[in-house]
Amino acid sequence: MKILHTSDWHLGQHFMGKSRQHEHAAFIDWLLNTVQEYAIDGVIIAGDVFDTGAPPSYARELYNRFVVKMNQLGCPLLVLAGNHDSVATLNESKGLLAYLNAQVVTSAQDNPQQQVVVINNQANQPGALVCAIPFIRPKDVLKSQAGESADYKQQALGRAIAEHYQAVYQAALDKKAELGLPLPIIATGHLTAMGVKSSDSVREIYIGTLDGFAASEFPPADYIALGHIHRPQVVAKSAHIRYCGSPIALSFDELGTQKNVLIAEFSEDKLSAVTPVTVPAFQAMAVIKGDLNDITHALEAYQQQSNVTWLCIEVQTDDYLSDLQQRIAALCEGKPVEVLQLRRSRSARQTALTQQQQEVLTELSPLDVFERRLAQETLTDDCEPRLARLRQHFARIVAKVAQGANE
Repeated sequence: MKILHTSDWHLGQHFMGKSRQHEHAAFIDWLLNTVQEYAIDGVIIAGDVFDTGAPPSYARELYNRFVVKMNQLGCPLLVLAGNHDSVATLNESKGLLAYLNAQVVTSAQDNPQQQVVVINNQANQPGALVCAIPFIRPKDVLKSQAGESADYKQQALGRAIAEHYQAVYQAALDKKAELGLPLPIIATGHLTAMGVKSSDSVREIYIGTLDGFAASEFPPADYIALGHIHRPQVVAKSAHIRYCGSPIALSFDELGTQKNVLIAEFSEDKLSAVTPVTVPAFQAMAVIKGDLNDITHALEAYQQQSNVTWLCIEVQTDDYLSDLQQRIAALCEGKPVEVLQLRRSRSARQTALTQQQQEVLTELSPLDVFERRLAQETLTDDCEPRLARLRQHFARIVAKVAQGANE
């Protein structure tokens, strides 16, 4: 039994004013060929099919075309909703897609049996059981009460999600016993597991309530197919708990990460292998860093290329150049490149001046030290909302530590 695990397509995304339509169309064609090449028995999309709750028409068309093509290949499809997906948007075609061998699960159910999905193999016999768990909204599993502290809400939400996983897993065990077959049990999820490495394009799911879900709270499924984090990675050194990552780079800081889909292969009810399959890059993207001379030399390498490359250029200079944008535009003129992001890095001179202040640690408050550390980072304007939340979290931690010291 071979299951292809993918997630975070974000169909309809506009990347700094650029449509990703041609990239997503090319990826879907590639994925359909991969399903045939590797004789895949079923495909799981672990959330964030769309980038917004109201995706553009072309994004819906790509999604519908993929479902039809998968049906023509005779390969079952399981679609889980992510935090970007609209439950209403996915539900509007759910009934119709069921006739095309595609099952859509958009929210947590009170009856856990409704979230146990049987995936048939190529012989049209039961081949795997899936605990089909999408992005879990707090209102689906938790009822808040007035006067609850933030810590209590965080712990309560974590417990509720863990209990939901256990309930659906038990329902899968019951289904396995009912069928009397040695079937693997696969669990899905769209969340942030503790300890994973994120990227700039990942938005926080549970702001102020749940920092991450502990891997130890997952049920003992044979494979756990996760979505939401765009970098492929193993969770908590457990080879069967995986993020496959997004199929295309959704931010410039993802360029150093290879894009994959994962093929989980089972021998009866045991996981035998997890194989990453590299997704080709359908749009050239690059980051160039350095002073103006470095950037000039780096841009010369693009002179002979035929395809347009999207660039992020980070300029390192001690001087404030009011005409920086015009200078970069002049350097790029006539070359097959488009600069989508231009930013200045923190200058070496500013760093040196800070070091020369020779501040004594005992003279600084914890918040002062925190601000000094933030000042060493290269930050853009779109980071401000995240910085504000980070400062709030840190201030709350400092207050708790101080309160404990005074008790």
